[in-house]
Amino acid sequence: MSEFTWLVPLPVVMPLFAAGLALALYRHPKAQRVTSVVALTLMVAAGVGLLFLADGGPVVVDVGGWAAPVGIDLVADRLSALMLTVSSTVMLCVLLYSLGQGISDGDEAAPVSIYHPTFLVLAAGVSNAFLAGDLFNLYVGFEILLAASYVLLTLGGTGERIRAGSIYVVVALLSSVLFLMAIALVYAATGTVNLAQLGQRLPEIDPAVQLVLQLLLLLAFGIKAAIFPLSAWLPDSYPTAPAPVTAVFAGLLTKVGVYAILRTQTLLFTDGRLDTVLMCLALATMVVGILGAVAQNDIKRLLSFTLVSHIGYMIFGISLATQAGLGASIFYVAHHITVQTTLFLVVGLVERRGGSTSLDRLGGLAKIAPGLAVLFFIPAMNLAGIPPMSGFLGKVGLLEAGIAVGTPLAYTVVVGSVVTSLLTLYAIVKAWNKAFWQTPPEDVPPATLPMTMVAPTAALVALGLLITVVSGPLYAYTDRAASTLMDSSSYIDAVLGTDGRGQGESTDVSDEEDSGPEVEQDGVTEGAAR
Repeated sequence: MSEFTWLVPLPVVMPLFAAGLALALYRHPKAQRVTSVVALTLMVAAGVGLLFLADGGPVVVDVGGWAAPVGIDLVADRLSALMLTVSSTVMLCVLLYSLGQGISDGDEAAPVSIYHPTFLVLAAGVSNAFLAGDLFNLYVGFEILLAASYVLLTLGGTGERIRAGSIYVVVALLSSVLFLMAIALVYAATGTVNLAQLGQRLPEIDPAVQLVLQLLLLLAFGIKAAIFPLSAWLPDSYPTAPAPVTAVFAGLLTKVGVYAILRTQTLLFTDGRLDTVLMCLALATMVVGILGAVAQNDIKRLLSFTLVSHIGYMIFGISLATQAGLGASIFYVAHHITVQTTLFLVVGLVERRGGSTSLDRLGGLAKIAPGLAVLFFIPAMNLAGIPPMSGFLGKVGLLEAGIAVGTPLAYTVVVGSVVTSLLTLYAIVKAWNKAFWQTPPEDVPPATLPMTMVAPTAALVALGLLITVVSGPLYAYTDRAASTLMDSSSYIDAVLGTDGRGQGESTDVSDEEDSGPEVEQDGVTEGAAR
């Protein structure tokens, strides 16, 4: 399958190329829209291809022909391929939604010239973070996200958006500075930033130094993932942005931080010294986040707090450090990206139809717009974990993994998870009753919902249901991904080669004919994809 390795850099290269093209076409809005849609469609196709390709073992590409650990590697394994597929699909639907919104509002010429290149750069940053084979390239991915997300967050230039964007940028820059400090210290301690080589060298350095490096990286990633007590910035930053921007931020950006924690905890720091700390933070994130959601009377802020709360489930799975826990956490990440993005898009439709996102100023939408009620109800129940939906299946997997660990703290977090799920249901039902059942206000504006916005939202609702339908094969895939994470030797061998000195069988982006021999690992041809 070595002829398909060109798929690995495509999710990064394609949106960057399309961003430049879209910027050059700023006088031609229709051409910009076509360019963006085609680029993200190709990203989805590449993600699906990598999903199958990486199931046979990690696929490694040397950028510029410089082999690891000297050069930059892009690595697609089961985890990164799944994240790429889900994220690119979600971003395509959000883009289509935003196009429909622009056409419906009659402002298709502005701010399209800025929006499309920035959105594509954001997509490239997300892909680069998922595929990064070294810490510095991961940092570059985060910085691309920061630059693009600030522009998107402040589109429109209102005072409220500028204020929220300023808070977001200050917090993101603090996280980036911590991350850069951690990278510098990692290199000083080990002489490398390549993830595979770090997996070999970090266990050999002083344990106290290891702990400092781990704490710094967790602090940087914890801010980006909005883990309590580093999550206070999120509910104030996201709700002020336009609906499509809020949706893609809520669905994706925090998950990039979760992905970074998942990758480093399983590949670099395998001794489990901070698993107890992570478990405590997971419980605090769940409980504090959902208590904040229950107290909200604005549906955007309510969903922002549930976003924080459900990050705790993912961290819980990581903290268990078992194959079952990691597999359930990966499944829950894929589920939550889809459902959370869908709900924010639906809220955009609710605001358009009801004229507000305040629950006190909404009402009667079930009668006024029954289709909208269905679009909200399905992902809302999925988020709350109503059986047999994917939210329920993911939570059950996490609870079973926690019970299997059997420690008092694990049991405590299991109880906290159940309470959080019940409170999520309460918050969602409260929002449903106020927005869709209570008597509508007399000043509800007569508005219609354009199909150009409804159709992408309905597609995401269907995707959430599809995850439920294929939950068996998907769970099996995430379990295999967790197995690969638990045994990092396949990742290290794929990047560095069996001799550990450098990648002798990877594919050079500039010359795919230089691929070397295949390497057998546990009966699976790890080098076949290269």
